Amino acid sequence: MKTFKIGGVHPEENKLSSHNPIEILPLPKVASIPLSQHLGAPALPLVEKGAKVKVGQLIAKAQGFISANIHASVSGTVAKIDDITDTSGYRRKAIIINVEGDEWDESIDRSNELKKDITLDAKQIIEKINSMGVVGLGGATFPTYVKMMIPEGKKADVLIINGVECEPYLTSDHRLMLEKGEEMIVGVTILMKALNVNKAIIGIESNKMDAIQHLADIVKKYKGVEIEPLKVRYPQGGEKQLIKALINREVPSGKLPIDVGCVVQNVGTAFAVYEAVQKNKPLFERVVTITGKNLKKTANFMVRMGTPVNDLIEAVGGLPENTGKIINGGPMMGKALNSTETPIVKGSSGIVIMPEINACRIETLNCIRCAKCVSVCPMGLEPFFIAALSELLKFPEIENESVMDCIECGSCAYICPSGRPLLDNIRLAKNKVGQIIRNRK
Repeated sequence: MKTFKIGGVHPEENKLSSHNPIEILPLPKVASIPLSQHLGAPALPLVEKGAKVKVGQLIAKAQGFISANIHASVSGTVAKIDDITDTSGYRRKAIIINVEGDEWDESIDRSNELKKDITLDAKQIIEKINSMGVVGLGGATFPTYVKMMIPEGKKADVLIINGVECEPYLTSDHRLMLEKGEEMIVGVTILMKALNVNKAIIGIESNKMDAIQHLADIVKKYKGVEIEPLKVRYPQGGEKQLIKALINREVPSGKLPIDVGCVVQNVGTAFAVYEAVQKNKPLFERVVTITGKNLKKTANFMVRMGTPVNDLIEAVGGLPENTGKIINGGPMMGKALNSTETPIVKGSSGIVIMPEINACRIETLNCIRCAKCVSVCPMGLEPFFIAALSELLKFPEIENESVMDCIECGSCAYICPSGRPLLDNIRLAKNKVGQIIRNRK
């Protein structure tokens, strides 16, 4: 069975919610919709305090090339535009809406009818994806339309769809493939048309055999779409690792997937593209897993953007007394939240409630030069060395160690027997080196 070649680990999977069908979470009383739910510049508000809005209405306009439109996820009255604490822990601007009913924009097709015929041409598809605010739902939240605009002199010959979901605990993509499989496949064909490619490969790890079989049955009706089972190995969901596993092409340092003739999109993004193009539905809701070993129940919810994390917690029976951390995302790459009032955003794939016994880091000891962090790094870096330079604030030297190639998967910190904060120091180094590079340009 295929997989990538260098590094990787196999953490305990803990897919506790994989058999929980998608439920619709009740609407919040107040929705706090951040203006920055994507990589790039924050969107510019188009509404003011007191304005009435409908579900799907454009409320903030993308600013600059790398940005994304923001749409109302609820109907009601704009209470204010104010700073809130987002999923990264920073204070950022958000449009805060008092929810009043659930009135949708009339242009959205709310029927459950599957629409297979694609009437738009490639340029119109990309424009629609842009206007509907679709971003990558695998975690990076890069504006999807930008990925679809192939630079002059380059060409894609294959579309790769990421159904790996290799992070422990998370199951939102798994449930989406099972319950919205054909809509997602139509989304794949839309992306193929926009890219002018004849081949798409959907990579899915073999711990999701039900999804593999389900989609394999569906794609028999769709020309050029293949399902490829993959060996379970973290971080196979990384773009470069997935490309290596599926088509044995290596993306060079500092380059992008398009440099080796492919574009990678997440299964959630493919579904969002289907809804945007075929149903005229902006990206204002997504599937979010809420899970943890000590919860009364686990769940996969369809959640409107701007819903407080606390609403999801209450819907599964409340926060256990022995909770140590609430993580936005998975335990490997996710980040701990400092407030349950933090809103769900486009990049929120899951909320993991960690018991105190699992949330505590082990005692930090001296590096024993075991080189385990080197052996598991999927990018072939030397994490111990980069982290040591970072502790010494030697950021110019770190640039020469290819630190910007780090995908922040956390494999190094996971495997370290000395409990070294390798990923923390490498993230700091990436941030500082990125500043050095930007200032030089």
